[in-house]
Amino acid sequence: MKLMPALPESIFDISYLAFAIISGSLMLKKAKGNRLGYLFGSMVLILGCGDAFHLVPRVLHYFTDLELTAALGIGKLVTSVTMTVFYVLLEYARRERYGDARKGALLAIWVLAVVRVALCLFPQNRWTSENPSLTWGVLRNIPFLLIGIMSVILWAASAKGDRSLRLIALYVALSFAFYIPVVLFAGSVPIIGMLMLPKTVCYILMIVAFRRTLQAAKDKQ
Repeated sequence: MKLMPALPESIFDISYLAFAIISGSLMLKKAKGNRLGYLFGSMVLILGCGDAFHLVPRVLHYFTDLELTAALGIGKLVTSVTMTVFYVLLEYARRERYGDARKGALLAIWVLAVVRVALCLFPQNRWTSENPSLTWGVLRNIPFLLIGIMSVILWAASAKGDRSLRLIALYVALSFAFYIPVVLFAGSVPIIGMLMLPKTVCYILMIVAFRRTLQAAKDKQ
């Protein structure tokens, strides 16, 4: 019975990781001096590699008898940091795409990112425990949520006339809408953890948008 939901979820996870890592690598390879290409490629590669630290142990947990509690916890820590880096780079990509040189929003995102990473590093999080701290899970995600809100507002304002990237704000908003219930309730109601699947779909759609944007720019050359 354990394998019934585990198999499709594992196929989805591995397919996502392969798609993200390959997409990021190809975007970097094809950037050739295109700053936006380097930004998109870097953020997608960081996203995929970071998520691998969590998803690979998760898949192994389904199909082996290995004790992976610590590996899963450390993987979540790594993913928390790399996801934060993703959103910092997303802001740089927005600024590059739309020529926004204002420093206020970027500074705020950097401050929130540093606070988020610092909170992730506190031992009170109990990353490697079977019962990680819900309180610290909420605390470390407050600055992350604020980064997400800022990203939604900034992208919605900047990309409203951009056919390639106008839905990025929606994808970010939906990803957080799926993620927050997991943070709050997955510990007591495990089925809520399945919301991570549509959350991941939002990131897949972002990657597709990034690739299409770069391809459209290349076609115009």
